[in-house]
Amino acid sequence: MGFLSVIIAAAAGWGFGAIWYMTLAEPWMNAAGIERDENGKPKGESALPYILSAIAMVLVAGMMRHIFALSEIDGFGMGLVAGLGIGLFFIAPWIMINNAYAGRPFKLTLIDGGYATFGCAVIGAVLALF
Repeated sequence: MGFLSVIIAAAAGWGFGAIWYMTLAEPWMNAAGIERDENGKPKGESALPYILSAIAMVLVAGMMRHIFALSEIDGFGMGLVAGLGIGLFFIAPWIMINNAYAGRPFKLTLIDGGYATFGCAVIGAVLALF
């Protein structure tokens, strides 16, 4: 059941990311400096980022499940809050550091850090339900 819960939680986090970035596509592309074609679509779009993000979600969900088991985190509320904390206090600051050194706009940090925060909250909530 543990493996299945990781896959379901990863899919939920990945799906949340799809909604997040579809909603924020324009400001994200502007902040990230993504080159676009004449239709406004990213140039040279590839499936690789989608594949890598799916793999990353499995890794994140798997480690979060491990942390939750060791910490005896169970129940929707505990999972949601623990996931929120992991995203807000572990992942988002790291994104901020990377973007700051690369000279990226802070708006990009808010968008990507927001996904890390709320995506981990979704993963945590789903993990705690299984």
